[in-house]
Amino acid sequence: MCNCNRLGTEEQVEKFHKVLDANLNNPNNIMEVLQKTQNIFGYIPKESVKIISDKVGVPESEVYGIITFYSQFTLTPKAKYNIDVCLGTACFVLGANDILEKILSKLKVRVGQMTEDGKWIVTSCRCLGCCGLAPAITINGEVYGKLKADDIDKIIDSFED
Repeated sequence: MCNCNRLGTEEQVEKFHKVLDANLNNPNNIMEVLQKTQNIFGYIPKESVKIISDKVGVPESEVYGIITFYSQFTLTPKAKYNIDVCLGTACFVLGANDILEKILSKLKVRVGQMTEDGKWIVTSCRCLGCCGLAPAITINGEVYGKLKADDIDKIIDSFED
């Protein structure tokens, strides 16, 4: 066993090791190992990459290559709520930057940064595909459109537990 106390809970680490043991020296199953690792932890902890490499028999650089190539994998923990702000042309022209600044100010984060409580992360994208609703954001995939910066407090506050 490794010194895995930084990976997650005892139960998560135990599940992780069962996945590794079932795929010991089996590089053909690297995708399955990565998928199960992400399902266990909610992301692929950077500390797990070397362990996966050693146990499965895939070079560490290749493990990173797979993780960074496929969009289904992430090396960063996910927040409970992901706000994605569209900065495409239609949204930008209609005030998306003001909306983004309002969100960042309210949550006291930068783009790509998670709030200290792990509840929110704010990202931006070039197009959400709903230009008729510009400016638009999504929260966990749900679209909020025709927004003004003044709408942000009410929307975010509606998610307070």
